[in-house]
Amino acid sequence: MVAAATFAAALTIPTPALAHCDGLDGPVVAAAKNALQSGNPNPVLIWVQPADEPEIKRAFAEAERVRKLGPEAREMADRYFFETLVRIHRAGEGAPYTGLKPAGRDLGPAIPLADNAVATGSARELSAFAVKEVERGIAEKFADLQKKRSFQPDEVTAGRAYIASYVTFVHYVEGIHQAVEAGAAGHYSEGLPAPAEHHQ
Repeated sequence: MVAAATFAAALTIPTPALAHCDGLDGPVVAAAKNALQSGNPNPVLIWVQPADEPEIKRAFAEAERVRKLGPEAREMADRYFFETLVRIHRAGEGAPYTGLKPAGRDLGPAIPLADNAVATGSARELSAFAVKEVERGIAEKFADLQKKRSFQPDEVTAGRAYIASYVTFVHYVEGIHQAVEAGAAGHYSEGLPAPAEHHQ
């Protein structure tokens, strides 16, 4: 079930949406707000790698100093700290920083379900969703493959359509396995490996 949850999220959600921590309503900005309100930068340090701690601490100190200059300065300082923290967090993931995203984005079903599992302490709903999504994906691609597999040796166009469907099916299944393996590597892994060469 846990493995299913890992790869279903990777396979059913477009890559940019996986970066929900760059949203103004995401967990990184929430941690930044709490740090600024409490005057303690330590809670945000868990979002960056050890080598990046000095930069975050400097940014936090600068933001605290500027926040004291008035409401407008406070807003600018907060934004600066949010952007700095998210940018460095993203770099630690090996992902590009493309700016803070607005609150309320449609992240699809997987990320909200994952966050809800963390919040409630139960992954039951998330696991059920993951299994259902993977089963649906396999069934759809396998059905397409079966539909195209009957062709005569001289029907080259039909044969190519079958091969295209076969490659799509195998890469999908292979992607499931790779997503599970990559998930086990940890949060700061550099991403999923490319499909095996023998299936390209």
